[in-house]
Amino acid sequence: MKSLREALVEAKQSGRALGHFNISDLAGLKAIVAAARELGVPVVIGVSEGEREFLGVREVAALVRTLREELQHPIYLNADHTHSLEKAIEAARAGFDEIIFDASKLPLEENIRQTKAAVLSIRAVNPEIVIEGEIGYIGSSSEIMESVPEGAALTEGALTTPEEAVRFVAETGVDVLAPAVGNMHGLLASMVRGETHKELNIERIKALAAVVNIPMTLHGGSGTADEGFVAAVKAGMTIVHVNTEIRLAWRRGLEASLAKDKNEVAPYKILPGAVLAVQKVVEDRLRLFNGL
Repeated sequence: MKSLREALVEAKQSGRALGHFNISDLAGLKAIVAAARELGVPVVIGVSEGEREFLGVREVAALVRTLREELQHPIYLNADHTHSLEKAIEAARAGFDEIIFDASKLPLEENIRQTKAAVLSIRAVNPEIVIEGEIGYIGSSSEIMESVPEGAALTEGALTTPEEAVRFVAETGVDVLAPAVGNMHGLLASMVRGETHKELNIERIKALAAVVNIPMTLHGGSGTADEGFVAAVKAGMTIVHVNTEIRLAWRRGLEASLAKDKNEVAPYKILPGAVLAVQKVVEDRLRLFNGL
């Protein structure tokens, strides 16, 4: 089976993107894996620091590894938005396929310094692990908000520049770059209502892809219009993150199940509603990312 590194090269060469979806429980994992298997495409499971604390670092690594071996399907595991070296090393030792070391809220100089140090330390544990770095703060929470997070890099002048990207990649040694290109973590309430969408700067993505010879990741994909996703992948994004959309689907699916049978108390009878709701969103996104 292909490694994540090999899957990224293949996706980049073919103009597709790997879908990255976060989980907090088994229901979410079952839904994401079912969607990927239905379409016959690889998928990345993401767990943030908070999600890892809830699930257990070694536990989620063992679960994903077992599923990959049992199903013989390319399911990869990413330590999403890791802010400390200690937690990055913990994930590397547990056998994660990728680690995102996120120092994007810091000034560029300090971001480079800390990310470079993290890359060296993580590679000492596992030379083959994929390491991602991020430039440009785009918020930090996958939740529904009334307004844009303070300090989020959404204006033209705040987006990642080609010069910053080239320097960051060269000095840190990361394998994947996550730039700020109009994307943002979480969803605005207006996006949930379908009144607005995130506006990605496709020309900036193209400019970055032209000078950076490594895969790039689009974080904060939730709330992006279908045509925005397609254009971003075509312009050079190789991984696309979606989290808040599937959290919303999980809740709505669970609420529908509870409303359908108010006396049911067995989790395994209630949770399939959440599984099916998440699976639908994931399938829709994977079709877009893979040109299906």
